[in-house]
Amino acid sequence: MELHKGSTKHLVNGVEMPRIGLGVYKMTESDIALQAISTALDNGYRHIDTASLYANEKEVGKAIRTSKLAREDIFITTKVWNIDQGYDQTLKAFEKSLELLGLEYVDLYLTHWPVKETFVDTYRAIERLYEEKLIRATGVSNHHQHHLEAIAAKANVQPMVNQIECHPRLTQVDLRAYCAEKGIAVTSWSPLARGGLLEESTLQGIGNKYGKSPAQTIIRWHLQHDLIVIPKSVTPTRIVDNFDVFDFELSAEDMKHIDALNLDERTGMDPDTF
Repeated sequence: MELHKGSTKHLVNGVEMPRIGLGVYKMTESDIALQAISTALDNGYRHIDTASLYANEKEVGKAIRTSKLAREDIFITTKVWNIDQGYDQTLKAFEKSLELLGLEYVDLYLTHWPVKETFVDTYRAIERLYEEKLIRATGVSNHHQHHLEAIAAKANVQPMVNQIECHPRLTQVDLRAYCAEKGIAVTSWSPLARGGLLEESTLQGIGNKYGKSPAQTIIRWHLQHDLIVIPKSVTPTRIVDNFDVFDFELSAEDMKHIDALNLDERTGMDPDTF
């Protein structure tokens, strides 16, 4: 797999999804969010990952409109929050997100968490949005295999993306394999384990071999595992550094050493008990 700054993941419906995006969780101060998103777009990012919960969809839309980039060159992901789930509620929530973004369509719309009573109906609404061409791709977030199987039993169009917590301490090998078998692309959230891996000696040692930081090493690990990755930062230098991962390649041996760091350890909630 050849990786470069313009690399995309080919989704099952033919849509090309940029392999690195900027996550904007907790960017609630308008000026800071605008600066971070603009810095990312100015430095090669073409994918912004937001959600209604993040309360910054308005800033995402503004940053897109003030950039020098064409709308079709930027991939926007947003999500429906738990209290807004269900068929009719999801359609209304999407309308609100679209209005806040100030866009005519969203590239990818996700169920944020699988609320037990509503996640199947929520995905049915996402299918309708896809049929109406208001979104370019369908997806879910934080869904285990059994959630995906429940959706598949009712869906006409399978989820094209599953966004999950994934990093070297939580490699999610079985879920990733299931998604690969079904043609579902996987996006890693909390790809750096919320910064908890940056002092890890194995990652520091491997990074030093390539003249790269632990964060860059981890992001490259995600990419070489065919994962889409959405690191979050508001610091301009870190935003730029997180994208500077296309001039080296981890060896198969180094990939195995990083894989071996897995402890099935979450930084966030388990979708079955959240």
